[in-house]
Amino acid sequence: MQDAVPAPPAFLQLSGISKRYAGVRALEGVDFGCARGKIHAVLGENGAGKSTLIKIIAGVVQPDAGRMQLGGADVRFLNPSAANAAGVVCIFQELSLMPDLSVADNISIAAPPRRFGLIDARAQRRRAEALLAEIGCEDVNPVMRIRDLPLSRRQMVEIAKALGRRPQLLILDEATSALTSADVEKVYAMLARLKSEGTAILYISHRMHEVEALADRASVFRNGRHIETFDRGVRSTADIVQLMIGRDIATQYPAKPNPAKRNDRPAQPLLALQDLTWDKQLDRISLHVGAGEIVGLGGLDGQGQKSLLLALFGVLRGVTGRITVEGREVRPGSPAAAKSKAVGIALVPEDRKTEGLMLPMSIADNLVIASLAAISTGPFIDRAKERAAVERGIARLQIKIGAPDDAVATLSGGNQQKVVIAKWLMTEPRIILLNDPTRGIDVGTKQELYRLMRELADQGAAILFYSTDYDELIGCCDRVAIMYDGRIVRELEGSELTETNIVASALNVDAAAGAAHA
Repeated sequence: MQDAVPAPPAFLQLSGISKRYAGVRALEGVDFGCARGKIHAVLGENGAGKSTLIKIIAGVVQPDAGRMQLGGADVRFLNPSAANAAGVVCIFQELSLMPDLSVADNISIAAPPRRFGLIDARAQRRRAEALLAEIGCEDVNPVMRIRDLPLSRRQMVEIAKALGRRPQLLILDEATSALTSADVEKVYAMLARLKSEGTAILYISHRMHEVEALADRASVFRNGRHIETFDRGVRSTADIVQLMIGRDIATQYPAKPNPAKRNDRPAQPLLALQDLTWDKQLDRISLHVGAGEIVGLGGLDGQGQKSLLLALFGVLRGVTGRITVEGREVRPGSPAAAKSKAVGIALVPEDRKTEGLMLPMSIADNLVIASLAAISTGPFIDRAKERAAVERGIARLQIKIGAPDDAVATLSGGNQQKVVIAKWLMTEPRIILLNDPTRGIDVGTKQELYRLMRELADQGAAILFYSTDYDELIGCCDRVAIMYDGRIVRELEGSELTETNIVASALNVDAAAGAAHA
């Protein structure tokens, strides 16, 4: 179904755009437009064609057929530089920053200020400071190397870099997925200002509350086709999700076991922490997770949740306190020790691209890399066992691939995340640590991961789950431990597990007081 809603004059207009990769349809006959001074959301599951659409607009790839106009003039960008020169700027979920260069170097990488023919480092720093201040990110030091910044700060640098190119058409591809809630609000303010100045904005996000808050119009894509375009308020969230996946959506979160069933489980927890302390990030953390239980970690970003998961997985040095698995004290001094049969911990990391996958390597190699001992005879890999393990992993997670030997970089974000999860499930862990695992993946894949989490818990796994999405914590978890300043300040379960209580505890204030002043 094509656009039947009257639209403002388009600044960007696509007509009949098609693109295929090795015979596989990525886009087919797409007509699409975006107006100045409007935020236009582009929605769809991973693999729907959104990424190909924005790559064509940004000059990363060329269409096989169709016409593109910008400001009424025909354009065909042969590369991203040509698109940038025409005012088309992208902020991709997968960052384009150079990790060994400074913040200032990255922000001005395309056109650094010069003096006497040489790069003017002082002017470059001043420019970086001004752009960072423009997005409310004055805490970032322009001389720091990118690799020394946390992911959320790197994402803000990427946004400042894009802003410095003074875009006429700004494209954001899951640009807030790594940000703290405070930074998201800063991005909202920036977008509102750009919109008022007449910038055309394309906004790609799987976070429906962001789309509802920001978008003036939205277009849904499915299987490479443009399905429908509509104005804000015309479609409900349930309608939009059905358009995206092409079928009725089931209950978003699987049913939790009733409390009586949980009480029948062994009294001894599978995982128990006592006074776990590290640097200034963790302060005497005591927590337990039973077999069959999903325990969430909540709170504002940066309160120690990620450090806790890294400490349990043997990444951090100098951790004190006590960790027990089935009542037996363990001290995983490395990830290899943590994933061993004696301990049985697996960690799905925050950033799949840099921490979870080896992008140039094949899907098969990525799947088996953590469980080579199980498919090897002596120093040699048993290829028959390897093939069988890869086939099981692909089938279990329903990973959509061309062939197991394809580079994992060729997969969509949701399928890449499935590879990371399947890789760790091959180690047969008893304790599963999840660090914001649904970040930047589509609604359908999220549903699959929610079901998988509950299935693993029902099979006896203990799951510790950090998420920046409060709805996920409420919908998936049996209990949620709220962290503030490196401490657990409150545990919520049952009727207490509400968004109001999560937010109040995250701010370390009383929920009733917060409601009274709302």
